[in-house]
Amino acid sequence: MSYQALKLRSAFSVAVLASACISMGYTSMASAQTLTTVMHSPLRVLDPVITTAYITRTHGYMIYDTLLSTDANAQIQPQMVDKWVVSDDGKIYTFTLRPGLKWHDGQPVKSEDCIASIKRWAERDKMGQILLELTADLKVVDDSTFQITMTQPTNLVLRTLAKTSGTAPFMMPKRIAETPSSKAITEHIGSGPFKWVAEEFKPGLKAVYAKNTDYVPRAEPASFTSGGKVVNVDRVVWSVMPDNMTAINALINGEIDYIESLPYDLLPMVEGNKGLNVGPIDKVGFQSMYRMNFLNPPFDNKLIRQAAMYAVGQESVMKALIGDPRFYRTCPALFGCGLPYESSYGQDMVVPSNIEKAKELLKQAGYDGTPVVILRPTDVISVSAPPVVIAEALRKAGFKVNQQDMDWQTAVTRRTVTEPPAQGGWSIFPTAWSLLDIQDPLRNTAVAANGKQAWFGWPDIPQIEELRQRFALASDEAELKSLAEQVQRVAMDEGVAVPLGQYNTVAAYRTNITQVPIEPIPFFWSMKKAGK
Repeated sequence: MSYQALKLRSAFSVAVLASACISMGYTSMASAQTLTTVMHSPLRVLDPVITTAYITRTHGYMIYDTLLSTDANAQIQPQMVDKWVVSDDGKIYTFTLRPGLKWHDGQPVKSEDCIASIKRWAERDKMGQILLELTADLKVVDDSTFQITMTQPTNLVLRTLAKTSGTAPFMMPKRIAETPSSKAITEHIGSGPFKWVAEEFKPGLKAVYAKNTDYVPRAEPASFTSGGKVVNVDRVVWSVMPDNMTAINALINGEIDYIESLPYDLLPMVEGNKGLNVGPIDKVGFQSMYRMNFLNPPFDNKLIRQAAMYAVGQESVMKALIGDPRFYRTCPALFGCGLPYESSYGQDMVVPSNIEKAKELLKQAGYDGTPVVILRPTDVISVSAPPVVIAEALRKAGFKVNQQDMDWQTAVTRRTVTEPPAQGGWSIFPTAWSLLDIQDPLRNTAVAANGKQAWFGWPDIPQIEELRQRFALASDEAELKSLAEQVQRVAMDEGVAVPLGQYNTVAAYRTNITQVPIEPIPFFWSMKKAGK
């Protein structure tokens, strides 16, 4: 199934998430040449390589560009690259950059910048890590040409460099890209359609982007992450409004232009308003899930992980998170329902709640009452409700539960801690993925199971890694489907990632905002703002 088949084809579309009080006070009226938006989360982490947080990924698309891109038909297209050539043996990829590319500081984009950026990104990204394992050489040919040589024939190079979300392979100047991938960059210079306005950044409160007047868009029409990124406004301001009612009133009054993610219970306030377009951002949607910590008790025990999976029912989570059945469905598929690698394996474990089965497994495992520390972010809609439902279900099954409330950015930091919960660690945290990021065993960061190199939770299951390697090298669709099904079975049995259902977000923007990209990622190029 193509991405085009999943796209929302309605009058509305949206592109922006989370917040809007500027130093606890918002601007009077948004300028005709300024888009003022409230995003789904405040922006604090600026390095798109060191986090999978979507707000940072969206920030990345504002100021950076990618070598390759993916269009609305799921086809790989050149972006910063002018052309590429593949050797007859399928191992050597030679890329030539578009002429005239410049960084925001005026310096030319060179091949050495791209090589350094690929290496840094690939060290952190799960798909990129497999690419590095299969790479024999990365080398500069000249200032505008570079080569990637693989150990064996594969099209993984193109699939990887065209990756759209999670951690996308954004290009940076060599001096910045040489920052160790374990350390956040401190300079934010790209070659993308917007420039970062560092002097106006207020972490967690305000982020500002200015039109890059030196940017030369591609000639092709914009299509998902590909084509010409034509900027029609002077500035985009991401403001933070922690209070949803304040944000909605500001939107209705014209003080802001766009809200990326509306609370479902407040939809009656905006639906039917003639000055607003309201509806789902896209039909691709999101998967809600939770992650268990494999390193420390109690979830270092497979039976106890399975007990938790049987205890929690998807319908209860979706009712608490979404409420309105128009916008959610239950789904056991790790790679998404309605997508090419959909699987029903494990649905008896994760779709209904089976408290008696959970109790039976806890008894069999000899559960000793070790507390389950659940991180509950309170300031992001998509992750605030599931922990409450999870905690209630686990208590019914016989778990001792310690739910700890915090903001999302604190949770993002806390989940990196490998120590036991008593020493600042954790047992469970919730998250949500765009289906773009989970649609196969390579893109789905949560199914990687290479121990300390895996995503937070750190499962160590060599069988999954072997299957993912085989998936990376396969090209036959029947083989790909078979491998994806095997990954689903092992990952579900082991409790590597636990799906909680699928849903669509709802956004709103004023009717004087036009040419809004209808995409699963909020993009701000092409958008126009008419006078009030």
